[in-house]
Parts: sequence; C-alpha cells; structure tokens
Amino acid sequence: MSSPADPAIAARVAVIGGGPAGLFAAEQLCAAGLSVDLYEAKGSPGRKFLIAGKGGLNLTHSDPRPLFDSRYREQTAAVAGWLDAFDADALRRWAADLGVETYVGSSGRVFPVDRKAAPLLRGWVRRLKEQGVRFHVQHRWQGWDTDGALCFATEDGQRSVHADATLLALGGGSWPQLGSDGAWMPLLQSRGVALAPLQAANCGFDVPWTAWFIQRNAGTPLKSVVAHWTDLQGTPRHLQGECVVSEYGIEGSLVYALSADLRETINRDGSATLWLDLVPGREQDRLAADLARPRNGRSFGEHLRRQTGVDAVKASLLFEVLGKDAGQDIAAVAATLKRLPVHLQRPRPMAEAISTAGGVTLPALDSGLMLTALPGVFCAGEMLDWEAPTGGYLLTACYASAKRAAEGVINWLAQR
Repeated sequence: MSSPADPAIAARVAVIGGGPAGLFAAEQLCAAGLSVDLYEAKGSPGRKFLIAGKGGLNLTHSDPRPLFDSRYREQTAAVAGWLDAFDADALRRWAADLGVETYVGSSGRVFPVDRKAAPLLRGWVRRLKEQGVRFHVQHRWQGWDTDGALCFATEDGQRSVHADATLLALGGGSWPQLGSDGAWMPLLQSRGVALAPLQAANCGFDVPWTAWFIQRNAGTPLKSVVAHWTDLQGTPRHLQGECVVSEYGIEGSLVYALSADLRETINRDGSATLWLDLVPGREQDRLAADLARPRNGRSFGEHLRRQTGVDAVKASLLFEVLGKDAGQDIAAVAATLKRLPVHLQRPRPMAEAISTAGGVTLPALDSGLMLTALPGVFCAGEMLDWEAPTGGYLLTACYASAKRAAEGVINWLAQR
C-alpha cells in the first residue's frame, strides 16, 4: 500500500467498467492513496450484478481449495494464484465489513442473509464515494486518441481523459443490454493485444424438438435426472441435478454446469449428445420387469407413470425419442429411460448466456495483469480468458483478479 511519501500518491488512475471487478479494483486503488476515476457506460454501476442477484445473490462457494480452484478448468493454476490473495473466505469477510452477513446454503453456495444484491451494492457505492472515488456514468469508452488520452462518448459529446494508469474491467459479451457487450474487443485487438473469441458459457443449447413436444412441454422443469457426457479428454462423466425443457432446447443449472464441455465438443465435432437418466436409483432390469406387468386396459402412458413414476415431461421425452409406439418394445423403453439421448446442435447466443469464455488471453498479461502490448493498461474480471460454472465461482474470480490488477497498478506506478 502506498504511503503519503510515495510519489505514486499523486497518480491518477482510470478504472473503466462499473461491475464488481471495476468497483473492487477502484476500492483497492483508493485505499492505496491513488486518485481514482471510475467510468461506466450505463447510467449506474453494477447493473448485471443487480440482475444476477434477483433470485438470490450468490456471492461465492464453500468448496475447499484446491477443489474450488479446479472449477476454473484450463486456467486453474492462474486463477489459484489470484485466489491466494483473495479467496472465498476473504470475500465473505469483505461483505461482512460492509454490514452484509452471509450463510452457506444446502448446495454449498454462499448468499447474503437477506439474499439481496441491492443493499450490498448501495452500501458499496456509497462507501467508495466517501473514500474519494469519482464516478462518471454514461461514459462509453472508445479507445485512445493519437495523444494517448482515453476517449469516451458521453451525453454531452466526446470527452478525452489523461490517466497515469488505466484498469479495464469491461466484462464479457453476455447480457449486452446491461453493458457487457464485448465492444472493447476490436479496440484492444487493433493495439496488438492477443484475444480469444468470446463464446457463450453457462448457457442453454438448441435441440431439434418436434412441434408436438414443444407445445406440450416448453418451460417445464426436468427434476432429479442424471446427465451423462464425455469430457474433452474422452472421460465419461455424470452429474445429478435439474434442468428445464425450453422452446429451443434445454437449459438450467445442470446444463450450465456442463456447458463448457458441451460447447467445446460441438466446436470440435459439430454436435454433442447429452444422455439423461430419467429414473436415478432404478435399475434397467427392474424397470423392464415393472413395465412388463399387465396393463389391465390402461394406456401405455398411464402404465408408464404407474410403474416408473415418471412425470408427463419425462414421458414426453421418451415418446420424442422412441415414437408413439414406444410401448411395443419394453426393453427399449427401459434402456431409454436410463440413457435418453438429447442431441445438442449449438449453444444459445451469447446475449442469452450467463457469462462468456474468451477475451484477453492470460499470456498477453504480465503477473500484475498488465497488458504487455500496452504498458500502464491493466485488465480484470470477465474480460479475461477464463470461465467457471455458476455457483459463486464467477464472482469470486472477478474480485480476485481485480485485487491482482489493482496491486499491479500500484506496483507499476511506484516503480515509475
């Protein structure tokens, strides 16, 4: 942390992006005695943060490390380094310092006691302003001018700003209406920054359902199913959870947890198949024996419900795969109930995704998250090329990367 005698005390830092990463970076920089201006394209900061918290703000997760670290897939080692300085416990302590107590839910996810995002965000922004962070809303960043000044489009026209260091926390490409639109990608690419294409993460997938199936089941949850898939290394995997049948395909927490493997399989092979066990805990032989019992005049659909307990949407899935005459082959019905194929064509568009993969590649940054192609420009948050499932891992890494980038700014300015 800078001291009053440190020449960096007079340095002015521009933080661009008012999401959690930008806000937390501004907090760290201000605490170090730097002069901080935060620029946000929308009319107020934290809009995606607020929307994400509508169903209950999932701050972080109680997974122990290194299990927590493993959620970041190919970037486990890099993100683990960030988490060494600011992990899930540190995030909970930070929230408590804002007066927001947290608890661990039954799934291991961590929430504020009131489960709300708005009180936390209001208190946070108020504290930042009291600490001296200057907020500039309706400022859309448009790159640099020929003199190296930051250019913004504002309600009052173009504005140029000079800063001693810049920290970009511009988000990915999901939920563009809230500000994460990926418009920064060409601005950095034109400056020689290595980027990975943005892709949907924690997303649903298109499935070619029949009109009959969509009409009867769109929007219906699939509860207590086990998904089977093969990861990119060819290892069979499975996970139990819930998902939702949609008009276009399939979505929901279980699908989101697998979406990186499914997306990359589609990228490699052109399509992917997800196999669903609709009756966990019931062996295939037992199902076949139960279904072979006399129907006593009942329709096969009713017989199926009575003997297996499957609900209407699961029965519809069975008929979608086997056809209306499914009841003529009991062995095929039993096998399909335990391993029903769902053919995935493509991920849903990025604008619908919870988050995105891709962005600034980590080799394009030094250990302090400064762009090697643009000295004095640092990056944090979802605009970096990492991804994680939902469950609090996304937000935790945003905070942790913001702390690392802010420390990078402080050290770089001190050296100058």
